Amino acid sequence: MTELRNIERELFRFRRRLILAAGVVVLSFALLVGRWLWLQVLRHRQFSTQAQDNRIALVPIPPQRGLILDRNGIILANNYAAYTLEITPSKVKGTLQGTIDALKAIVPITPFDERRFNNLLGQSRRFQSLPILNKLTDDQVARFVAQRFRFPGVNVRARLFRNYPLGALGCHLLGYIGRINQAEQQRIDDSDDASNYLGTDHIGKLGVEQAYEKELHGVTGYEEVEVNAMGRPVRKIKTVAATPGQNLVLGVDIRLQKLIEDLYGKRRGACVAIDPRNGEVLAFVSMPTFDPNLFVDGIDQANWDALNTSPDRPLLNRVLRGTFPPGSTYKPYLAMGALTEGIRTAQWSFHDPGYFMFAGHRFRDDVPGGHGIVDMRKAIQVSCDVYFYMVAHDWGVDGMAGYTSKFSFGQATGIDLLGEAKGVLPSRAWKRKAFRSPAQQRWYPGDTISLGIGQGYNTFTPLQMATALSTMANRGTRYAPRVVRAVEDMATRRFTPVQAPVAERIDMNPSYWQVVHDGMIGVNQTGGTAAEAFKGAQYTSAGKTGTAQVFTVAQNQTYDAKDVAHHLRDHALYVVYAPAENPVIALAMIVENAGFGGMAAAPIARKALDYHLLGLYPTDDEIEKISGAKPQPVSFVYAGEREGVPHVPGAKPPPAPAASAPAGAASTAAGAASTAATKAASAPQVPAASPPGKASSTAFDADAVGHYQRTACSGGLRAPLFTRFGARPDITDESEGVRL
Repeated sequence: MTELRNIERELFRFRRRLILAAGVVVLSFALLVGRWLWLQVLRHRQFSTQAQDNRIALVPIPPQRGLILDRNGIILANNYAAYTLEITPSKVKGTLQGTIDALKAIVPITPFDERRFNNLLGQSRRFQSLPILNKLTDDQVARFVAQRFRFPGVNVRARLFRNYPLGALGCHLLGYIGRINQAEQQRIDDSDDASNYLGTDHIGKLGVEQAYEKELHGVTGYEEVEVNAMGRPVRKIKTVAATPGQNLVLGVDIRLQKLIEDLYGKRRGACVAIDPRNGEVLAFVSMPTFDPNLFVDGIDQANWDALNTSPDRPLLNRVLRGTFPPGSTYKPYLAMGALTEGIRTAQWSFHDPGYFMFAGHRFRDDVPGGHGIVDMRKAIQVSCDVYFYMVAHDWGVDGMAGYTSKFSFGQATGIDLLGEAKGVLPSRAWKRKAFRSPAQQRWYPGDTISLGIGQGYNTFTPLQMATALSTMANRGTRYAPRVVRAVEDMATRRFTPVQAPVAERIDMNPSYWQVVHDGMIGVNQTGGTAAEAFKGAQYTSAGKTGTAQVFTVAQNQTYDAKDVAHHLRDHALYVVYAPAENPVIALAMIVENAGFGGMAAAPIARKALDYHLLGLYPTDDEIEKISGAKPQPVSFVYAGEREGVPHVPGAKPPPAPAASAPAGAASTAAGAASTAATKAASAPQVPAASPPGKASSTAFDADAVGHYQRTACSGGLRAPLFTRFGARPDITDESEGVRL
């Protein structure tokens, strides 16, 4: 029997299904339209930016580091391009060591390269690209590129490398750059300059490279690159070129620097030369030296151990951080202060017996029988210790410290380099801070007397000694020394001079200054302690020799260098400025454990002044006679249009090669100035007197020639006269430097 169909019911079902389907379709379209409105209208800007960022990658372009030139345009630091093989650990497939082992079959990766890479890996993030091999040859690049597909995460990059073409010459001044470590990276990230160091791996570590990092670094550029879904570049959209770092011109004459370093030979020491007219540093010598190129790519262990464990301490910047007793080079400042403060008059004189008795202790002079009748000028000329023992005793430690601090002793000079030590200018307050024991904290009269000849607790850097001498030479204006003479403005491509600021002006009575000045001129003339070194000089100079004891000789002993270990022998010091009446150079130097300053240091200064004032460069034989070593030749390259460097203002042309002229040769200008200065020095001088009645009484009875009163300490003759000899401060202050 056939079942009849219910048409009405089926039609109802169909309509219901149709309406339901239509509702679903409409709702779906509504959701799509809503989502479209949300994405394309309400959140358009946000998602558009994200999409753009996903499509475009910003690739930083590190700037080219600025050049460093000497005052005449000679290149001291430059850059060169080379290929490096780099690994990004996060992109390597398989093990990192396996990738390195496979690379060894293609390029020569040494154990040192591998150790350096592992060290960098420990200091870096895994997504950073790290070099495993630097300075690839074209053949090595070709071999790797042919098999690059085997090494995901490994690439060849072209990089600029820093280069110091003169090697170790001037290394402590220039410093060096090295790879940015974690502490430096954190400091950069926390600074406003973080974006400027994207893509930069190296930073200045020491010297000019560190102090002028901001100027030398430049401004990072970038490329906008479109990338595909795999992150590979498709096309370059936009390029903003990096701005190169600024080129620096130093005040240093690198030929003068080379001459002084050669004259030191293998001896240790330091020398600083300053132009007293403006504070420019003309030479900055710390011996021995090291090659800064070793540090650019990362120094190997063997070289590091050799430098770090050497007893000669080549890594120590003796100019900035080494401190030495100034010895007798301190006497001119005490003389100037004694006149200014009324401790002495210029006419006051006495008969020097060769010793000063105080509280039963004999303070000896280096001339056993004494220097005869001595006034202030002669005391400086012949370096009479007894005269300055008495000055120190009458003046007192705090008075001396208060006056000599004006010359930069015991404080930073303000040089435009980092890490300068302040040395020690002793005072009662300093001793209370430096020692813990009450007995050691007490200041004893014998401590004061030793300060009169630059011994005792006095320790200053060679830079402080040169700054003080420069201040004396220009009659009281103390400049904060400057190693950078000019900075190139990259917008105008011209050099902008850097002026040394005036740190202090000392009010010097001209007549008092003349007394000290005449005594220093006498040092380099007949009868003076440096007369032999300056015999026949065609300019007049004012100097002072010094000999600083490294240890104390007992009362009943006589010092003999042959009987003393080399590292305990006296330091040789010498300071000089010239021409005496219109100084253009002030030079301070120390030759460690070399003995008498007039014999070991003054001959070096004489050759340096001959070159700077007269243009006379000694022959290799003359240099070897003083230093004991043959000078090593170097090639000086002048910056020019090829390096994109404009003319350096005031630069002198390269000198014509010629042998050293005899000492009698001189330029007309220098000869005229020297003649005038010589006449002025040889004319009879009338010492200026201090105000009558102002001078303090002295421990020496001037009326009883050769007789010293047995002056007692405040506690009587049994009270201690000295702090325990050789006692070093209990509290170490790194800012005081490294005593040598």
